Amino acid sequence: MSEKNISEIRTIYKNISTEDLEAFIDTYEQDPRQGVQTIVAQAKNRRQKLREELQRIENLKVYERRYAEYATICGIDEAGRGPLAGPVVAGAVILPKDCRILYINDSKKLTAKKREELYEEIMRQAVSVGVGMASPARIDEINILQATYEAMREAVGKLDPQPGLLLNDAVTIPGIEIKQVPIIKGDAKSISIGAASIIAKVTRDRLMMEYDRIMPEYGFASNKGYGSAAHIAALKKYGPSPIHRQSFIGHFV
Repeated sequence: MSEKNISEIRTIYKNISTEDLEAFIDTYEQDPRQGVQTIVAQAKNRRQKLREELQRIENLKVYERRYAEYATICGIDEAGRGPLAGPVVAGAVILPKDCRILYINDSKKLTAKKREELYEEIMRQAVSVGVGMASPARIDEINILQATYEAMREAVGKLDPQPGLLLNDAVTIPGIEIKQVPIIKGDAKSISIGAASIIAKVTRDRLMMEYDRIMPEYGFASNKGYGSAAHIAALKKYGPSPIHRQSFIGHFV
């Protein structure tokens, strides 16, 4: 039997890393104490969920494997096509071929906290990351679709090295010579596009929170520029701010 008491074992488990989980189970699996067995059961459940997540991540590499002959594959996605205010932001990400960052997914399926954690992990591990933006004025000038393409071209242009292949979330970007593969709902089907969606979303959300400090009356920190009831009420009360898209707010002001 282990010399450690149950409280000590519980503390060890609480602080254990993913890499040490298997060794923890091996160490305490035969401990007859009920309290220890409860902790071991929790560890096994965690191990099973980890195995399932590892398999999900491997499944997310189906397109990356299909086009493995390309040395560098870039995922690209945008955030902010629909809001009434703020820029549209594009993210472009080249991940290493052996990337095993867990929990990457369509950014909309993740909590804000998880997106922030994954943003930092992607920035640490990616071969290259590019971000492009189109301002509200530019959106008004050339329309949201063309502004999105412009932001995507900017994001790709910032990559070093330049990718051999683009995996895009649904669109084909005009004005780019690189081979492109548009994938419907690609941010939930490709690890590269999922990573790009997280970079774009977090970048834009952080920017909208900065705008909230300058213009708190619109609630940008909570609505991120989308047309929530409170945002529309503020728009009607205070009028448009400098970051509102004039072409989007005609129904409200």
